[in-house]
Amino acid sequence: MTPNKDVRADRRTDVGTRADARADADVAEIARLLPAPDRRPLPHAQHLHHKEQLMQHIDRDRNGDRTGTPAQPARQAFSARRLLRPAILLPVTALALAGILTTSIVLTTGDDTATTTTASRDVRPAAALLDQISDAAGKNEELTVRDDQFAYTRQKDQGADLTSGKAVMEPLKESESWVAQDPGPLRKLGIVKEDGETLPINAQLGDTEGTPEGFGRPTYHWLASLPTDPDKLLRFLYAKTPKSDDQERDQAVFERIGGLLGGVTPPKTAAALYRAAAKIPGVTKAPAAHDAIGRHGVGIAREDTTFHTRTEWVFDRQDLTYLGSRSYLVKDTQYGKKGTLMSSEAVLDFAVVDKAGQEPSRARES
Repeated sequence: MTPNKDVRADRRTDVGTRADARADADVAEIARLLPAPDRRPLPHAQHLHHKEQLMQHIDRDRNGDRTGTPAQPARQAFSARRLLRPAILLPVTALALAGILTTSIVLTTGDDTATTTTASRDVRPAAALLDQISDAAGKNEELTVRDDQFAYTRQKDQGADLTSGKAVMEPLKESESWVAQDPGPLRKLGIVKEDGETLPINAQLGDTEGTPEGFGRPTYHWLASLPTDPDKLLRFLYAKTPKSDDQERDQAVFERIGGLLGGVTPPKTAAALYRAAAKIPGVTKAPAAHDAIGRHGVGIAREDTTFHTRTEWVFDRQDLTYLGSRSYLVKDTQYGKKGTLMSSEAVLDFAVVDKAGQEPSRARES
């Protein structure tokens, strides 16, 4: 269910230069074998926002009736990144939606600076926290999600409109989405309900034959196909993440992982994602992290020194459930002053249901 992002100073060490060289060679080889990635000029959340605005205008032009009345705009798949995240049904397994097991651990906060390491257990605070989350995620029960089902998500989020050259924050809105788990490719990915309107979720821009499962539509089965070794997974993520002069490479990968959080994830995949995130340079703890509705928790964050934003993931202090995220400026830029909010979200509910539009409460009772 949903978009955002923040930033962390990229600090690298010269430890393990040979291992780094081998990893770089692996990344280069994988990248050579893959299709050339799309490039984007803005961080993820802002890029998606502009795309949605563009596609709404296109939908009006294409679908307007002969009297000149514009048709109802179709909601794009990328308008809120969490719209395309899977979710699960039963209350007893609700915590598995974020790939996190309920525990009795109460975590302390405090900031730190990350360094690169290949150790399986890391004493750095951020890595230690991600290690705890990973351990919990790996103990969850494997779920059964059918291709004909839909991932339901309810969230609150808001994003900054940059079309004026300044960050203008839009109102916080609540939305519900139902996203198909069919591997596709699909032209209609599901539906979204917002402000009393129910609109279709269209295929991503450029997917004329429909959008298949993947980063833009991470179905449960696609997530299960990802490498579960953290090092292999991280190399895969770097190879599949577009390069941009306007965003640090490490930040782009950090946000790529963030885009997969908060929904139903196979336990082994969830565990690997958190351990992979711990290996990204610049990842730290966020002592004052909170989501879009003010829920405070333990946080994982990173700052991008190119766009000067900080992205934070927020987890419940008691059970480590993923709560949401937010992104804000860490210095004065053309878009606004330091501290200006760029995006935020809060996950409220999630479920797997049999039909688009079906309420989770009814599905749980059936």
